[in-house]
Amino acid sequence: MIMKVVIATHNKDKLKELKKGLSNLNLKILDLSSFPEIGEIIENGKTLEENALIKARCVFEKTGIPAIADDTGLEVDALGGKPGVYTARFAGENCSYMDNVKKMLQVMKNVDVDKRSAVFKTVIAFVDSKTELLSNGKVKGLINKKIKGLAGFGYDPIFYVQEEGKTFAEMTIEKKNIISHRGRAINNFIPVLTSYIKKQQTTKESA
Repeated sequence: MIMKVVIATHNKDKLKELKKGLSNLNLKILDLSSFPEIGEIIENGKTLEENALIKARCVFEKTGIPAIADDTGLEVDALGGKPGVYTARFAGENCSYMDNVKKMLQVMKNVDVDKRSAVFKTVIAFVDSKTELLSNGKVKGLINKKIKGLAGFGYDPIFYVQEEGKTFAEMTIEKKNIISHRGRAINNFIPVLTSYIKKQQTTKESA
């Protein structure tokens, strides 16, 4: 039996990574383009977990279809863990990816290389009528001193992964999905969701 789910995001880049990461599961994946009545969802949580749940709950309530959402935060040590939950709007409301990148480069311009450490974190939430599931992933890196690479989105051109010797923007989506915060969150999420689906199917069969 194929489970139908909705990915609760208007971000096409995030949607692409989530769809690719979940492609091996027995899911029929819908996105918000099928539900134009759902506008922007106010993310007013104080943590990534709260924001992921806010989005998944909202979309489930409006569609009646199980929903999957994620929230991602970049925590820069030199900035005391900021921007965190404000990662997507670091440069202000309605800012572009490049606005955020340029602001980050500006505020970090006088920070030495050995103090440019950062962590990218992603939390994935699943919500249906019976349960709420959470999973997370993180990856350590450095804020590069200049933009490198053309792939990816968001802060990818300046998030440098030392083990790979590259920024996320220098990697293929396949490589990034293996080692990135979102990729790791997806990998942690898959067995949790798979186990839940199997339990639901077993319950129906024994009913």
